[in-house]
Amino acid sequence: MTNRSKHNNILSEVVQNTNGFISSVPKSKRKIFGQFFTTASTARFMASLFEIDFSKTHLELLDAGAGTGVLSAAMLDHIFNNGFKGTVHLTCYETDDEVFSILEKNLILAKQIYGIEYTLLKENYITTQFFGVNSLMTEDGDRYDYIIGNPPYLKISKDAPEAKAIPTVCHGAPNLYFLFWTMGIYNLKPEHELVYIIPRSWTSGAYFKKFRSYMFSQCVITDVHLFESRDKVFSGESVLQETIIVKVKKTTNKPECVNITTSSTSDFRDLKQFRASYDTVIPKNQFVYLVTDTEEAKVLERVNKLPSTLPGMNMKMQTGIIVDFRTREVLRDKMEEGAFPLLYSQHIKNGRVTWPLGKEGEVIKTDRTSFLQRNSDFLLVKRFTAKEEKRRLQCGIYLKQRYKQFEYISTQNKVNFVKCDSPCITYGLYVLLNSTLYDTYYRILNGSTQVNSTEVNQMPIPEREVIEAMGRELMHQDLTEANCNKIIDRWIN
Repeated sequence: MTNRSKHNNILSEVVQNTNGFISSVPKSKRKIFGQFFTTASTARFMASLFEIDFSKTHLELLDAGAGTGVLSAAMLDHIFNNGFKGTVHLTCYETDDEVFSILEKNLILAKQIYGIEYTLLKENYITTQFFGVNSLMTEDGDRYDYIIGNPPYLKISKDAPEAKAIPTVCHGAPNLYFLFWTMGIYNLKPEHELVYIIPRSWTSGAYFKKFRSYMFSQCVITDVHLFESRDKVFSGESVLQETIIVKVKKTTNKPECVNITTSSTSDFRDLKQFRASYDTVIPKNQFVYLVTDTEEAKVLERVNKLPSTLPGMNMKMQTGIIVDFRTREVLRDKMEEGAFPLLYSQHIKNGRVTWPLGKEGEVIKTDRTSFLQRNSDFLLVKRFTAKEEKRRLQCGIYLKQRYKQFEYISTQNKVNFVKCDSPCITYGLYVLLNSTLYDTYYRILNGSTQVNSTEVNQMPIPEREVIEAMGRELMHQDLTEANCNKIIDRWIN
């Protein structure tokens, strides 16, 4: 007998059961499987994003990688407490034996309270789907009305069964979360919705290009939620990646706007909302720009209309070539005959590259040409910054004239560099990347603390003449962000 009265709340009991499990299993063990359990408030918020079609008499729901069923419980509470009168069939996948028993207990509770039917599968969600390698574009898999999920965040090898199952979207060693997402899109009925909580890493870069291409061929993004503090999303967990909530609809009809919300924590009490034009969030390059206010939208508008890129000007940002702990035999602490400077991120100070610093291993002596770069003008950019730091793009100008005694130099792999063909260009690129405009642009594009050279190479920049003119102006000024901003405001409207 069911108890389908309004305002049931099975989520509370499911969370209680989940907390009991979490306290009994070491965090290190859960990390191996990419397990991070969703908080009750996050689960409720995710469920609230669905626009349920109450005219239906039956709903098919999917929670792949269901864990203990927290998201399923929130979804069922949302559906029935908002007046759904029909029947529900819920499919859950979970492979972890310990979690499976708790999930089963929670699904029995859901059946008792709401009268649902469920299928519980101890199977690999991705490898057990029935489709051919080239059939991700077919309608064979359209089975579910609504899909909710917190997929595993786990990098796997390119030869893993899951990667081989969906080669269409893979580039190198993939992360399980977007393979789950791909399969979810495949399994979603047309004009229906999927809500996932996932890392932000898929929004840009070459690594996820195939996935984005597939997703946007099938879906539109309607809602995105960003957390200002990543350590508050999963209670008590150490999640290093920035995590977001995304809702997609399986349709080719683009909405006018994407609803973007932010909150400082997972209790959503300080929820802020911004509606951004769909084409601003997802332009033709299929990167996803998560703007949160009018000012950020203006930044995108201002930069995206520029005509060129670094590779388009025969300059390309690259990552430094020396991994110091793997090449200790060629590193030196002091200069000696036949040796050359090795530049680290620590050498970037106040807008310039200052070498030497008396730092360990800042000299390289080798005959291997692959370890050396011909001495030229360079713009160096730190690859790694702390989340709390004011700027993501931190640059330093290196001019060969200051170090003309060296035929070669080298760069450590925690810096990115652009080889420039003149001091004017070097200073001009510094104006761009050291400006508030471009730092904001990059933060919108990439939420991580790592500066990705592939993404910088995709950023629009002015034509060469403008960059040179800006560089000439800066040569006679202090290398401050304020001065860069004044120059850029005169040249880029």
